[in-house]
Amino acid sequence: MPIGDHTSPSDEAIAADIVDAALKVHSKLGPGLLESSYEHCLAYELRRRGHHVIHQHAVPLVYEEMTLEVGYRIDLLVDDRIVVEVKAVERTLPVHVAQVLTYLKLLNLQLGLLINFNVPLIKDGIKRVVRFKS
Repeated sequence: MPIGDHTSPSDEAIAADIVDAALKVHSKLGPGLLESSYEHCLAYELRRRGHHVIHQHAVPLVYEEMTLEVGYRIDLLVDDRIVVEVKAVERTLPVHVAQVLTYLKLLNLQLGLLINFNVPLIKDGIKRVVRFKS
């Protein structure tokens, strides 16, 4: 495990399976479809592999003692441990990484994947996002 990486081996194994599933979905579908198509296919592929997947998981915003149901939705929550944000854009932006980090913070999780399927090679569309707990 790299120095400074505080995710558990089980997180790593789950993340590796997510990446492998994304590779399979991308190799079958290619770029150019809507995000929702990739979300559904990736969720299906992960479930086939035995993972618990929540699609469009609603996340409330908790501020002090107040809970706001403000409509935040995580594309995929895998095994209650890994946040997956699916994109089908020309290129990902820093705001997309910030979005994943916010979801990790709201759920008190450490590891997320930002996966952009609108790329010729899927390896170029995958970003690992780690939130270090303070």
